Amino acid sequence: MPSQKPNKPDHWPIKAYDNQAFLYSNEARSLRVLSEMTEPGIRFKQEAVEDTVVLFGSARICSQADAAQQLKDVKGRQVNPENLTVEEKRSLHQAQCALRSARYYDDAVALSQRLTEWAQQLPPPNDNRFMICSGGGPGIMEAANKGAQLAGGKSIGLGISLPFEQGVNEYIPKSLQFEFHYFFVRKYWFVLLSKALVAFPGGFGTLDELFETLTLIQTKKVRKMPPIVLFGSEFWNTIIDFDALVNWGTISPEDLDLFRIIDSVDEAFDYIVEQLNTRCMHQ
Repeated sequence: MPSQKPNKPDHWPIKAYDNQAFLYSNEARSLRVLSEMTEPGIRFKQEAVEDTVVLFGSARICSQADAAQQLKDVKGRQVNPENLTVEEKRSLHQAQCALRSARYYDDAVALSQRLTEWAQQLPPPNDNRFMICSGGGPGIMEAANKGAQLAGGKSIGLGISLPFEQGVNEYIPKSLQFEFHYFFVRKYWFVLLSKALVAFPGGFGTLDELFETLTLIQTKKVRKMPPIVLFGSEFWNTIIDFDALVNWGTISPEDLDLFRIIDSVDEAFDYIVEQLNTRCMHQ
């Protein structure tokens, strides 16, 4: 039972753990970090979360329907299409990029839905495993949680406090919504429970998560290597020349086996399920 707070006279000094000014001070940063390391584990245990399949990618990618409407709206606001302003050119470029990448949102929904349906059919003692986990926000993260909900399953959202992109998406049950302040603690929970990771196209945050995970695996900080899928060869082969890293000797040829680049939901689903069956089902 939690301890009950006793009634004390107003003139009594405040305890340290009730002192908000102290808890939000620089000196108490270690306590705040410890809270983010501890409290999620309690909630995961309450929700019987054993392990996860992490899907992450850009917060800016939206569905094809939304992207098409966005491009239509941008063109509709153009006063002189033959002589666009700098701001109009930027808006048009963003809308065109949104439409180009929109298929990845729909693919993330489909992959998450299929993985959730598969996980829900597992027999005991594996019947509460491999829950979909995202970063909690919009874009690919929203797609991952949406797919799980469409399959009738729960999913996790590990949100992060930012000056923009605030809040978690609507497809995450309240009991599995999290908001972190510290990026490195959020990464800890991503990796600790993950049995597979799928990286969809994204920006700095996506690349940060991907290379952090690859580094942890390469350096044996993660003892059991999860399968890693890079979804979308057009994107990944354009922005990263992994072979060049081998040619320069900065990674080993076998490091390329740490991940697989895949283009279809069917192939990604089959590969992940095969790997989970091989590596995890008897744990």
